[in-house]
Amino acid sequence: MLPPELPPLPALTRAEGELIDRYLDVVDLLGRINPTQHGDTYRGLRAAQALVGKAAELRDALTLMHQRGESELHSPTLARALRVLDGERRTARVTVPPRSDS
Repeated sequence: MLPPELPPLPALTRAEGELIDRYLDVVDLLGRINPTQHGDTYRGLRAAQALVGKAAELRDALTLMHQRGESELHSPTLARALRVLDGERRTARVTVPPRSDS
């Protein structure tokens, strides 16, 4: 049995696609650094070191959009793209988990 087919990505400019990709790179690294997630300090350290470069790439993607005159983020379209790319699960790793009162 095949897994369900994902919906297609919405139409994005090349710069918007780059923004989404770099944003998810940063989110993934922040999820690895999150002290509420299971892992060791070395893993977090490596992610923090990589974060510097990925944050610069994210900045560059936004700078390029601005220079090209793409001054507005089309949040509904970008949100759809993030959902298709599993952004909800990936960003959940950055948050603090709910309190367990057990």
